[in-house]
Amino acid sequence: LAAAYPAQSAAIEAASPIVLDIGRDDTRLVARVSGDTHLLLEVGPPELDLVLRFRAHALMQAIEALGLDGLVDLTPGIRSLQLHYRPETLPLATLLERIAAQWTRVCEQDDLEVPSRIVHLPLSWDDPACQLAIEKYMTTVRKDAPWCPSNLEFIRRINDLPGLDAVRQTVFDASYLVMGLGDVYLGAPVATPLDPRHRLVTTKYNPARTWTAENSVGIGGAYLCVYGMEGPGGYQFVGRTLQMWNRYRAVAAFDGKPWLLRFFDQIRFYPVEADELLRIRHDFPLGRYPLRITHTTLKLADYQAFLTSEAAGIAAFRAQQRAAFNAERERWIATGQAHFEAEEVAADLGEDAPLGLGEHAIESHIAGNLWQVKVEIGQHVREGDTLVILESMKMEIPITAPRDGLVREIRVQPGSPVRAGQRILILSDA
Repeated sequence: LAAAYPAQSAAIEAASPIVLDIGRDDTRLVARVSGDTHLLLEVGPPELDLVLRFRAHALMQAIEALGLDGLVDLTPGIRSLQLHYRPETLPLATLLERIAAQWTRVCEQDDLEVPSRIVHLPLSWDDPACQLAIEKYMTTVRKDAPWCPSNLEFIRRINDLPGLDAVRQTVFDASYLVMGLGDVYLGAPVATPLDPRHRLVTTKYNPARTWTAENSVGIGGAYLCVYGMEGPGGYQFVGRTLQMWNRYRAVAAFDGKPWLLRFFDQIRFYPVEADELLRIRHDFPLGRYPLRITHTTLKLADYQAFLTSEAAGIAAFRAQQRAAFNAERERWIATGQAHFEAEEVAADLGEDAPLGLGEHAIESHIAGNLWQVKVEIGQHVREGDTLVILESMKMEIPITAPRDGLVREIRVQPGSPVRAGQRILILSDA
């Protein structure tokens, strides 16, 4: 291998994890050892480039076609590929030699093409579940974030679009190419518009959200993601769609797999109302809501020709977008929003005040932030009723009444930081 690539091999130090470095620019391939049984391949420079994605995919297919004894599996990324192999069966030097030969062949091809499906998905624009997540974030995490109270207004501003309708039009006009699958959640797509003029760019939440509804749709950086399950998150919301994962039932759209989308699928959204989406989400996993899916072929040469023909418009859009992005960051600096530090929990000097006859202190058993107060002063509660809901460790934790009683005093408010052992409420005998 060193004889075949003397210049590149000479530059690799013996102690380096890099065991192969060939080619230049968008034909560069770097291989790094990842422990004794894994090898990480990286294609081209670290930037968003569909040419690199095409070549990484073609390399994966070429390696698979070799049928190498000792190659356990391949795990693709957007511009990377991880190989799991058995070195006792497939020595590293042999594996690198075969990879280098296949990479040379891939880079010589100018007619790369891949099968692609156009998958039409419903999108509830600015869905109530997204609005609830933003409200919760402002209450328990950061109330003055630049992307609050409207993620859509933030997207408009940071991309210098004329209005919220332009944000909506851009998302619904775009054809989002699925570059990768498994963005944090199994089956969750990492997608970006084929037309660079549809690539809305945003920052992510900082700090992250602690709650995101299942199948919320958001944009982070230049990527769009559909959240595969309920959980934390940081992408800027545009809406919500149907399920990406179906483990139990045979639904035609999933084509025998538990995840809906495939590499190089093109997602195209169409608008639905929030209540209609709820019906769709109920029916789709049961096989009662068919998706419109059309099959096509994506050709690299055609795409490169499109980029060349639209180069002037693409460059103008990117310059406008870059200026708006920089202006937004300057505003953060000027207003003190560029950095965020969580508020310290202040001590409540009255916590240890003696309780009156028939009064009972309700204390938090965990530290967190108060999300909701579910009762009012003077309200009668029964044992097991939820009094307040804390948010801690990215979970909602209810604190319930240990007995029947009357709410005598509430000592916390939504958004308040709470310490473990802190008195939050006082009940009295009814």
